[in-house]
Amino acid sequence: MQEGKSKKHKKSGYYSAKRQFGAGMIYLFPALLFLGVFLFYPMIKTFYFSFFEVSGSGEVGQFVGWEHYIKLAQSEEFMKSMKGTFLFVLYTVPAEIIIALFLAVLASEKLRGIGFFRTIFASTMGVSVAAGATIFLFLFHPSLGVLNNILEVFGVNGVEWLTSSKWALFAVAMTTVWMHLGINFIILLGGIQNVSQELYESAEIDGAGYWQKLFKITIPLTSPVLFFVSIIALIGAFQTFGQIDILTSGGPAGSTNIIVYSIYQEAFHYGNFGFASAQAIILFLIILVVTIFQFKFGEKKVHYQ
Repeated sequence: MQEGKSKKHKKSGYYSAKRQFGAGMIYLFPALLFLGVFLFYPMIKTFYFSFFEVSGSGEVGQFVGWEHYIKLAQSEEFMKSMKGTFLFVLYTVPAEIIIALFLAVLASEKLRGIGFFRTIFASTMGVSVAAGATIFLFLFHPSLGVLNNILEVFGVNGVEWLTSSKWALFAVAMTTVWMHLGINFIILLGGIQNVSQELYESAEIDGAGYWQKLFKITIPLTSPVLFFVSIIALIGAFQTFGQIDILTSGGPAGSTNIIVYSIYQEAFHYGNFGFASAQAIILFLIILVVTIFQFKFGEKKVHYQ
């Protein structure tokens, strides 16, 4: 008798779980459909194109197998593009996080008029890529630009920010850091303000000073937010395009032709969608590996409350 009841209970539990799964899939279907159409299908199509010669009109031609990938491995131009990409990431990501964290710590202080400065620090979030790049286009002007005029005040010769292979990538990186400060600042400020005030009060009772509270409480308890910001900053740096297109168009001498801009040129300037697709797959794999590396090693230093 008990065995019969046990079987009925298991059976009813099975059908209940099945109904719950079905209901969950119904709710998830719109999101899955959206992701399938705009994310998974393009990724699969890009991977497919990378093995074919694809014309500018989108016509799939001859199957070439791994030929595009072999050409990329042997291409000096692609290697230069990869080097420029990693240098660009190195210039932008640490600077974005450090400056945004400094501004967030400053804005979290209870000072008169700090709300005005919070608005100023976050204002770059409301500036489009085109507008931000255009602003810096004037700032970097060799003769009329503000930056060179400031350098001349201190007796330093003007810098060819956008026309010199030595400075162009650094100039684009400066623009990118400024444009990303707003969103990083807001996220980090939210993380800092979420830290319990009781911890600070307890630390003050124990005689902790400002710097001790900052490095022993604020930064460790903001580490989950810092971890998130580092991931989105890294991915955003690898995907930078707009400011490069406006400021340098990949030049001079290919010094700012990072991999995303290289993909754009191959696809839309030269009409070689197959070769561009191979580059896109390599970029995807690089971002995937770097993100996994961050989760594997970076998350160990994250302190959750």
